[in-house]
Amino acid sequence: MLRLFLVASALSVLLAAESQGQSWRGREAIYSSQTADGVPLQPFSFDRQPARAQAIQVAYYAPRPTRRVEPIQRDEYDSEATTPGFDVGGSHPIVPGNRAVLRNGIAYAPANAPDGVKHAIWAVNSIRNRPYVWGGGHGSFHDYGYDCSGTVSFALHYAGMLEQPLPSSDFLRYGERGRGRWVTIYSRHGHVFAMIAGLRLDTTDLRYGSDVGPRWHVDGRDAWGFQARHPVGL
Repeated sequence: MLRLFLVASALSVLLAAESQGQSWRGREAIYSSQTADGVPLQPFSFDRQPARAQAIQVAYYAPRPTRRVEPIQRDEYDSEATTPGFDVGGSHPIVPGNRAVLRNGIAYAPANAPDGVKHAIWAVNSIRNRPYVWGGGHGSFHDYGYDCSGTVSFALHYAGMLEQPLPSSDFLRYGERGRGRWVTIYSRHGHVFAMIAGLRLDTTDLRYGSDVGPRWHVDGRDAWGFQARHPVGL
């Protein structure tokens, strides 16, 4: 009888232990199954952690910077067109001051120059597109083409300083020695050119290195080997 009681007590203890183990394992399974993004939740807390508030990005309109308007650069000759004494019409263009101005191949005579210098400049403008012709301008001041001495002779003739054309070698003895105030003639055997009111009158274009005919140039020329002469009074 006692043996049966002991056996029954042992069985009850085993059954109780087994039921307790099953309850614990079930509880572990419940806890481990409740996860948030793979991270087990704490016991008695099956709710997910509140997500962090994301920063709200607001787009604001930012106007583009206004582009600065640069002033229009007017042509240096156009600015002189509004100056009193500036005459661009007809065949007698004039600019104020003491120096001639070259625009589109046409020389503008300075207002302060003597009349002879002005007439020389205006006259050369009429032949500024003539071709280079050896001996041109020697038989007559009016020719279809000009060489270097014929071109300078033409200018001096209309300045009232020459009655007949001269060859380049004769300009070595023309007028007075040295540079003049308004007109300077640079001569040597074989070539001659002139500086008139700051512009070079020459048949040689230094950019191309050849004779092209009577032209005005704003750049100077190396005067080595040339003799400087000038008309009397100019």
